[in-house]
Amino acid sequence: QLQFVESGGGLVQPGGSLRLSCAVSGFTLDYYAIGWFRQAPGKEREGVSCISSGGSTYYADSVKGRFTISRDNAKNTRYLQMNSLKPEDTAVYYCAAKGFSCPKGDEYDYWGQGTQVTVSS
Repeated sequence: QLQFVESGGGLVQPGGSLRLSCAVSGFTLDYYAIGWFRQAPGKEREGVSCISSGGSTYYADSVKGRFTISRDNAKNTRYLQMNSLKPEDTAVYYCAAKGFSCPKGDEYDYWGQGTQVTVSS
């Protein structure tokens, strides 16, 4: 049975850091791209970052230089390190999976349940 476990969200002050984790059971991530998305209240879902099965990484302009996506195949887990957080980063963050390459938009096959990130003083 396929299952995502997202963790690492929480409340942080502006300028702070968080690391989100996306642990998957039910299939190996070795052959999947993992994307991170976020959705703030009243806003459309936004793609944040993606890492392909080959390790290629992509970032939205709004997070370049602040967020880093990484992987640990031994733990079947992908991470999103978020530094220099801003209030506008506040959202529910989701991870999603699709075979091999990072797709355009949100054309992923599997989605996690989301974790809340709140950036506030």
